[in-house]
Amino acid sequence: MENKKKVAFYTLGCKLNFSETSTIARNFQDEGFERVDFEEVADMYVINTCSVTENADKQFKQIVKKALKVNDKAFIAAVGCYAQLKPEELADVEGVDLVLGATEKFKITDYLNDLSKNDMGEVHSCEIEEADFYVGSYSFGDRTRAFLKVQDGCDYKCTYCTIPLARGISRSDTMEGVLKNAAEIAAKGIKEIVLTGVNIGDYGKGEFGNKKHEHTFLDLVTELDKVEGIERLRISSIEPNLLKNETIELVSKSRAFVPHFHIPLQSGNNEVLKKMKRRYMKELYVDRVNKIREVMPHACIGVDVIVGFPGETDEYFLETYHFLNDLDISYLHVFTYSERDNTEAAEMDGVVPKNVRAKRSKMLRGLSVKKRRAFYESQIGTKRTVLFESENKEGYIHGFTENYVKVKTPWNPALANTLHEIKLSKIDDDGSVRLEFLNVQV
Repeated sequence: MENKKKVAFYTLGCKLNFSETSTIARNFQDEGFERVDFEEVADMYVINTCSVTENADKQFKQIVKKALKVNDKAFIAAVGCYAQLKPEELADVEGVDLVLGATEKFKITDYLNDLSKNDMGEVHSCEIEEADFYVGSYSFGDRTRAFLKVQDGCDYKCTYCTIPLARGISRSDTMEGVLKNAAEIAAKGIKEIVLTGVNIGDYGKGEFGNKKHEHTFLDLVTELDKVEGIERLRISSIEPNLLKNETIELVSKSRAFVPHFHIPLQSGNNEVLKKMKRRYMKELYVDRVNKIREVMPHACIGVDVIVGFPGETDEYFLETYHFLNDLDISYLHVFTYSERDNTEAAEMDGVVPKNVRAKRSKMLRGLSVKKRRAFYESQIGTKRTVLFESENKEGYIHGFTENYVKVKTPWNPALANTLHEIKLSKIDDDGSVRLEFLNVQV
């Protein structure tokens, strides 16, 4: 029997990238490749790139070096967002053989001839206007949860963001497509699905390859709630202006949707929000948080925030800090603003010095620790359901409650990928929460 060609993958960036890497990997397996770990010797290494953070390009070079160290004759392909935005730059990196943009990445196996190294990186990237068709995908982060892509691209024009340039217009999977993928995931015994996309609240748009659509995000969550075999559904990140009261109400009464929301804010100052071209003011954000708290007092609410945006004065930053401090939220994801080519913000005045950006970021990360601690403390003594993961970490097994409290208990392999009724007992030194079992243990 001839030896199977081996392929390995490395994913940078978001959950959406992870779900797409899985789909691309399955295409390779259909073509007879064997998938191996990135640390192993492979004939081909595929790197799925990200354009959101400043270090994405530096990271990319290090990952290429890492692959070539394992096999200096390996064929190296770069795909994804950075590959769409800066294809020539990636092709110039020593050792890179193939660069594929937004639409080509799903047809990667069509571009492979004999996997012999190229003298120069070959580039295939479309004009981003051509990225108007939808490719569904899902991935398994571990055996416990899967990331299900429901939407791609974005029609918003936030001034700091390159995603519309990297992923094209907003478009969605058909309802049938999403439900079929959800049923496939359920059949694999996976207990939790995390919905992912670039702007998932915009779901429905581009369902038929044009702007016409018959479904909305509310329809989507209503139908997914009925899929048998899925114990938990989690909405990943959703814009505050697209998170409607009806959706919040549905989650509060739902069979499977968990009380966990992640809602990007980006700034607690309206002037900065206007400069960012966000589609809401901070008052709307307060409304969303209050609505969630009204119907689900125990919900976990995560917030994205950007520090150091051009024109963010000390006063504006402090306004954001106090806004978040006073808001009943559970944790923050803090991003330090970094300039991106071909974005409006990169040309703006009022540039914040890098050291000031770093200081602000540190302040908000400190606030996040305080917020998470307060949220966990508020949950001590309550009864929850925990889904255990499958890894032994220093003699403990970890899991998350439905409202995203991280718990731990001594390692027991029988608990992996199972749900248990528990009571949250105390916060441990490492910040996770200890528990007591309420049901009979496995």
